[in-house]
Amino acid sequence: MTTLRSISPDETDLLSEGETAEKAASLRAYVDGQLEAGSIRPEWCFVAEREGRQFGSAALYALPGADVPASVALLETSWEEPAAGPEVLRLVAAKARDLGATELEYALDTPPSAPRFQYHPAEREAALRAAGFRLLRDGMRWRWTTGSPVIPQDDRLTFRPLPEVGRETFVDVLGRTMEGTADTDLADGVAKYSLRGAGEWIFDLMAKFDHRDEWFEIGFAPDGSPAAVSMPARNPSVAVIGHVGVVPEHRRRGYATAVVARGVAVLAAAGATSIVGDCDAANTGIARAFATNGFDNFVSRREFGLSLA
Repeated sequence: MTTLRSISPDETDLLSEGETAEKAASLRAYVDGQLEAGSIRPEWCFVAEREGRQFGSAALYALPGADVPASVALLETSWEEPAAGPEVLRLVAAKARDLGATELEYALDTPPSAPRFQYHPAEREAALRAAGFRLLRDGMRWRWTTGSPVIPQDDRLTFRPLPEVGRETFVDVLGRTMEGTADTDLADGVAKYSLRGAGEWIFDLMAKFDHRDEWFEIGFAPDGSPAAVSMPARNPSVAVIGHVGVVPEHRRRGYATAVVARGVAVLAAAGATSIVGDCDAANTGIARAFATNGFDNFVSRREFGLSLA
């Protein structure tokens, strides 16, 4: 019989039990950082045991301040045993449901890279699907680091910050940037909430990230009309470009590239030395904007979700 138990605060090393020295060190640093930020809690960290022996581990994650976990941050088990992954995932999902979660996500990065080094990606995806998770997004992760090329700011856009334009105007323009979006997650949000509702959803989501209100900006075109939205921020691990959006009537003018450049400038001025951005693999416009701004596509990210309702 397999059981899943929460660890005590002095047992966090169990989350890296049996890993290579490189991966174990990376996981320990990652867990320590997330615990300090409040995104992972000891009671959200688990070890799977069978006949008194550990054969898996997992940790749940949420943005700092949230009381309910939103995703599986860490997942390890005996991947050569096909039934092990689904079994651990079902137990973890049950724990998340007991903690109040109604949905649970997992992001799978390839090739395996720090800090989680998710080896056995095919086995992981098979386990996710067997446990009822569905693919939400086939995406790409991009990274800019100090020393990467920095393109000039686009002087066609005049950026005005959130405190100046006001929340209502900001959310309205934000929603408009999602009309006809090539981003799967955003398209699902529009279908679920409408354009205005999707604007509220993304605004509320990004507001939970570490940011300054003046970082959230609307870029106005030369004719004075709102053209684009920039929402750089920081999560507990790294600075992020956040939302990049252009309203339909101003697309195909290079404004997405300008928004990414604006985000880089804002975050770099605040001290960021590494900045990450995400987009759908099929969203060629945003991918091109990242590449033009000197970002490197360092991993592919497939995001999976499970309804717990």
